[in-house]
Amino acid sequence: MSANYSTRENGVKINFRLWVCAVAPPSSALQRDQLRMGPADSLTCRLASVANSAAPLAIIESEARSFRSAAQILMTPTTQVAVPAQLAEPIDHAHSIHAPIPGATARLIHDLRELFKVKVVGLVLVTGWGGFYLGSMQSGISTFQRGLLDALLGIGLVSAGAGALNEALERKTDAKMKRTADRPLASGRFPLVVGILAGLGSLALGSIWLALHTNLLTVSLALLTAFTYVAVYTPLKRVTSLATFVGAFPGAMGPMLGWTAARGRIEWPAVALFAILFVWQFPHFMSIAWLYRDDYARAGIRMLPVVHPDGWSTVMEALFYAVLMIPVSLAPWKLGLTGPAYVAPAVALGLIYLAYTIRFAGILRAKSEDESRMRARDLLKVSVLYLPLLFTTLMLCARAK
Repeated sequence: MSANYSTRENGVKINFRLWVCAVAPPSSALQRDQLRMGPADSLTCRLASVANSAAPLAIIESEARSFRSAAQILMTPTTQVAVPAQLAEPIDHAHSIHAPIPGATARLIHDLRELFKVKVVGLVLVTGWGGFYLGSMQSGISTFQRGLLDALLGIGLVSAGAGALNEALERKTDAKMKRTADRPLASGRFPLVVGILAGLGSLALGSIWLALHTNLLTVSLALLTAFTYVAVYTPLKRVTSLATFVGAFPGAMGPMLGWTAARGRIEWPAVALFAILFVWQFPHFMSIAWLYRDDYARAGIRMLPVVHPDGWSTVMEALFYAVLMIPVSLAPWKLGLTGPAYVAPAVALGLIYLAYTIRFAGILRAKSEDESRMRARDLLKVSVLYLPLLFTTLMLCARAK
């Protein structure tokens, strides 16, 4: 039986004819006879492969009309194939180049992002930028300067270090939750010592950077924030649901750090920015806590939906802070940070946030788990959009002195 094939290699067309037949194992003489030299314009090769006494023999005849030479190939059974001398030389593994395992680099980058909680750091940097920008406007200095980059770099490093230390402390509880089980420390891809050293190193580097390029107040507040988050909030989560309230303090420090980096002191406008972030967190975290309440219960973390599974306390807390969000968001205007143009969009954003929080209250009468989760997920999405939109509005409507 035969078939014709053709292909093109480096601009040369090569035709193949394939025969398959069953034969007895070839002798050495027969193997040598399988070779025949064609004319100068063609190369004919016959390759035989025999696995056992009754194995099929495949012969490939290749005609390449652009070749001007022929090669002699000695046919042997597959178990006795001759290896060219240059390939048979031992490999020097000490100097050989090994290609990385496919996906290894992407996995490492993903693990580092998870270890340092890059998404959380990004939120801190956005609000820190807002605080620095507004503080610079109050000082009458440029809002885009080298000091901004220095402040954000230091704040980001401290925040990343705190996140890594938090994961080091929570690696066992993270391993019990589906949402966090794939984190590098929880899954065991990174040893504990790597997480601790990475966290301490980033924390130290960020603190030194802030000390060199900002002021002592900013460094002190950054270290206090990291300490509260790692040493107070993290272990408290397994003790009481009030941990969410305690954790909201370090969670709201981003704009305060940006302000002090620009101004060098704590002032009422900075407190107003802190208050905005503090209040914003509660509807945001209540939606997360409801979405992953089974995970938190499995890990022994006493979030409000775990302690009070009927949902009433979760809804009431989210609604209280969503209502409070509207007047708190107007505090910068009352303190002279912005002009009157800020009021309308700030109120509109606050009403949207409140509307989705009211919708979230529908978890109390949801007919299915899917409906309940949908309402919580919608509030989570809106909360993530609300904060950067509000700070963008603040910065656009800021009043310079």
